[in-house]
Amino acid sequence: MRDDEPLIWHEATNSYIVSRYEDVERVFKDKKGEFSTENYDWQIEPVHGRTILQLSGREHAVRRALVAPAFRGSDLRDKFLPVIERNSRELIDRFRTTGSVDLVTDYASRFPVNVIADMLGLDKSDYDRFHGWYTAVIAFLGNLSGDQEVIRAGERTRVEFAEYMLPIIRERREAPGDDLLSVLCTAEVDGVRMSDEDIKAFCSLLLAAGGETTDKAIAAIFANLLRHPDQLAAVRADRELISRAFAETLRYTPPVHMIMRQSTTEVTLSGGTIPAGSTVTCLIGAANRDGNRYRDPDSFDIFREDLAATNAFSAAADHLAFALGRHFCVGALLAKAEVEIGVGQLLDAMPDIRLADGFDPAEHGVFTRGPQSLPVRFTPISG
Repeated sequence: MRDDEPLIWHEATNSYIVSRYEDVERVFKDKKGEFSTENYDWQIEPVHGRTILQLSGREHAVRRALVAPAFRGSDLRDKFLPVIERNSRELIDRFRTTGSVDLVTDYASRFPVNVIADMLGLDKSDYDRFHGWYTAVIAFLGNLSGDQEVIRAGERTRVEFAEYMLPIIRERREAPGDDLLSVLCTAEVDGVRMSDEDIKAFCSLLLAAGGETTDKAIAAIFANLLRHPDQLAAVRADRELISRAFAETLRYTPPVHMIMRQSTTEVTLSGGTIPAGSTVTCLIGAANRDGNRYRDPDSFDIFREDLAATNAFSAAADHLAFALGRHFCVGALLAKAEVEIGVGQLLDAMPDIRLADGFDPAEHGVFTRGPQSLPVRFTPISG
């Protein structure tokens, strides 16, 4: 597709599909105002409510200014890094003496959800409910066949999550604490504060987007490193390389494979012209392996010189996994912190980690993608 048909009309998604790096980058950066996020009105609003992803202009800038400080700088470092470290250690303590674990079911799928629940000051014993809700949301996003039960489950999720969250939000407004939910309830920029519905929708988005993507990123990092023992050994010896392994995983096997936009005007890309008002599906996984952008793109190489780890978690990233431009992922630095702490602690607990005999990791998923299982073996260590 990249070589011969970089712009395709795709009936199943009712959208134009673009797969070259230069085209996806242009759509995301959108310097001329040619693309909007109006597609989220039908793509995610039925399950989340109206979120920051759908906003534009000053409304988007103010809303982003309300939520962004919690995910960077001193708030992230002082308030939430200890939360990440504690939640990772609690999960690892359950299996560190066993000699075997499924890194997806026993760690990666639980870790980011526990972290987000803990950050928000929610009860982690409700993990199964959180996981069920975000699983229903992700299924809704990838429901290309229009399965009615998947649609109904997604719509039920919005109702159930609202019934769960709105009373808690009202309580935090009355008696704020030092958790993220309290921060969101009291944040104010230029006289603007978030409504209860705004906060609920953001928390729903945070659980689904933060849980699903970090889950798949951690699993993918280990799948990639276990397939490349020399690079695993290098990361084990120098933990500063974890960020490089994460950056290369975001390029090579990104957790999110598709992001949609809506054209606001007629747009000509390298493969042809997109009519105004069309949905455009950007293939992140394909663009991140564009040979015109990366040397030997189908090889996993944490030492590659055409991908900078120093800016891989900022809006200046030279991969596309977090999108780019004004809608660059607000939680990128949180994801980086979770991955660096989690991978580091796992390597400490399992210094000779290896795949279970005969197991070959396989990716699954449509919009989001990653290993569903990753059984590993290791020699337990004391301490």
